Amino acid sequence: MARPSTRHLDLGCGPVPRNPYRRDELFGVDIAAREQPGATIVRANLTLEPIPFADSHFDSVSAFDLIEHVPRVLATADGRSTRFPFIELMNEISRVLRPGGRLWALTPCYPSEQAFQDPTHVNIITEQTHLYFTGPDPLGRMYGFSGDFSARRVEWVVSRDSWEAGTTLTLHQRFRRFNYRRKGRLSHLLWEFECCKPG
Repeated sequence: MARPSTRHLDLGCGPVPRNPYRRDELFGVDIAAREQPGATIVRANLTLEPIPFADSHFDSVSAFDLIEHVPRVLATADGRSTRFPFIELMNEISRVLRPGGRLWALTPCYPSEQAFQDPTHVNIITEQTHLYFTGPDPLGRMYGFSGDFSARRVEWVVSRDSWEAGTTLTLHQRFRRFNYRRKGRLSHLLWEFECCKPG
């Protein structure tokens, strides 16, 4: 019997979606959808809209330099309340992942200046932000987080060396990471989460 096809979704993909887990089928979501050979890209503003795919549709989801652009708090349209777009996005990622699916997120992290230098960065991530979304009692529950993730990896990385999952760093890449760490130049944090919802 043939193995079922696997699917990956790259959020905020721009014109070229990435596929860090090398899944069979590649999909993307971007605020400006473009046709791309070998990938299906759909348009959505993930600050305001849900991910436009069905529940448990993907084996993996990635977010490269995206979550720092998603606001933490916005006023509702009528101005009488607030909503939490970052929490909502994490709920959506959990929703579209299959049980056991993976999230691969790479983002500039405090205290790196790259977390602050871009004026469209409105969501500053720290080494401890993942605790709002992972573990048996995530802190984000108080804000409406309903997903279920375990943290497989939360670590400082060199961005360009972290575009693919499951690869071993070369000696050169390990030396570069050591050097960046020693000089305080590591700028990006990698999250690799596993979706723990029941099947």
